[in-house]
Formats: sequence, structure tokens, C-alpha cells
Amino acid sequence: MYIIIVGLGGIGRTLVGIAADNRNDVVVIDKNEERAAEILEHYDVLAVVGDATDTEILEEAGIERADALVATTSDDSVNLMTCLLARRYKVPNVISIVNQIEHSDFFKEVGVRISENPDELVAMRLYYWVESPGMQQLAALPGGRIFEFVAEQGAPFIDRELRELKAKNFVVIAINRAGNGLIIPTGDTRIRAGDTLTVFTKKEAEKETLSLLGRQLKHPAR
Repeated sequence: MYIIIVGLGGIGRTLVGIAADNRNDVVVIDKNEERAAEILEHYDVLAVVGDATDTEILEEAGIERADALVATTSDDSVNLMTCLLARRYKVPNVISIVNQIEHSDFFKEVGVRISENPDELVAMRLYYWVESPGMQQLAALPGGRIFEFVAEQGAPFIDRELRELKAKNFVVIAINRAGNGLIIPTGDTRIRAGDTLTVFTKKEAEKETLSLLGRQLKHPAR
């Protein structure tokens, strides 16, 4: 693919590395000449120094033949304007970071795929790990996430049926049990201490789900 990445902050730099390592043709745009020079020392990419909201800069970057554009700057107005211009050039896949969640609808209205406030998401995940050492994220999907959660000895839900969990926006899709291997659970499956539950939850219900699982599957004194 021919990919244009706008912004060489932490996310942008990491994305450049992933895209380049997967043998894509990558062009980066950043206002900072030092950042652009630094990325060229590490990856075989094209770097354009300038403002991505300037059509001349986008054309220099090859916007007319781009398969995808990803805006990763910390300024939502820059990201949005860049994405609008990319849409005018009929770039098939336009993606952006959204730093302030209240701006999300603006991006969605023009058909931009978004990743909301990465710093907040990372901070929230770190807090979940502090609060729930037995929890581990396995995958992030467009509509939600998949987690593993370990049921602790002495937790309120031990030896109760799975159907008793107030599952509104999540589902337990598998249980890994010592001595039994992988179990595809049904409503009458009883949770045992040490079980590792694989859980899918909707993105918007993630906090509520993890809170509920924490109350039910963690030892109350921990």
C-alpha cells in the first residue's frame, strides 16, 4: 500500500515503523524538520516537511495515489482538515486520532475512521491492570475488546453458574480450566477458582464490564 502518515509524535513514529516493516510505501508529513530527518535515519520512507492542511504539501506527498492517510497529530483541527482534504482527493481509507472525544462526531460525519484519545485509553488500561492484576487484554476489535480474567479463590462468584452474571454488554466466550483445558461455556457452567475467562465486551461498556467482573471474580480483600 501507499500510506501517508501525518504527524511524527509517538504514535506516528510507531506507525511508520510498523508500516515500513510490512513493506508498504510510506510517506510522512511533519512540520518539524528535525523529526523528519530523524525518521529517515531509521526507515526507508519519504519525508515531507510542512503543513498537511496545505494541498501543495499533500500533493508533494503523493496524495493522488495514496491508498490510505492516517492523521496522528495532537491537534484535532489539523487532523480533521487533513482528513477532509484527503476525502476530496478520494483517498480510499482515511483514519485519524481524535484527542478530545467530543470531537468524534465531526470526524464520523465525513466518513473518517477514528481512534479516540489514545492517551486516555492507555491510562485507563493501566489503571485496570493496577486494579485487576488477573486481567489481560487479548485483542481490540472495531466494536469492542477481548479480555482474559482470572477467577480468584474466595471471590463472590466462585461455584456459581455463569448465567447468574448480569451480562448485559459482554459475553464469556471460553473458559480455560486447569485439568480440563478449554471449555466452551453454557449458562449452567459453574465458575471455579483459577478459571481463566475469555470475555468479549462492547467498547462503550468496557469500564462497566471490568468493574462488574472485578467485583464478582476478585477476592474481596484484594
